[in-house]
Amino acid sequence: MKAFLQQLFDYNFYCNKKLIEQCTSLERIPEKSVQLFSHILNAHLVWNQRILGNPTKVDVWQVHDVALWGDMHYDNQRTSFEIITNTDDFAKRVDYENSEGRIFANELKDILYHIVNHSTHHRGQILTDFRSAGLAPEPLDYIFYKR
Repeated sequence: MKAFLQQLFDYNFYCNKKLIEQCTSLERIPEKSVQLFSHILNAHLVWNQRILGNPTKVDVWQVHDVALWGDMHYDNQRTSFEIITNTDDFAKRVDYENSEGRIFANELKDILYHIVNHSTHHRGQILTDFRSAGLAPEPLDYIFYKR
């Protein structure tokens, strides 16, 4: 489980880094893409903090300047890798409060998988937004990462 999750987060790191690099090279980034990528970063941070039992200091839809994305992304990934590295029981249940104040509990492995899946979902929306704006997005399919 540990190796599988490390590989998923490595893929997530790779894709987000490629997208950040592409965005920083653009003259203008579509507004929806900025909102969606900020959301990816925020949600990743929120989930890391929930796992660690810490309060979150960011709103899930808070928009960040593109210049901050790289550092935020690196911090999120480093924290997730530390969580994975230091965990022996991925079936451990994590209690958390969602953004609407409702209490839930999920297994750690499911939360970690959700972080990557959530990011993939929104990256797909960003790539569609890029195409709509006449931009050619980087190929971020898992198979391209594995080649």
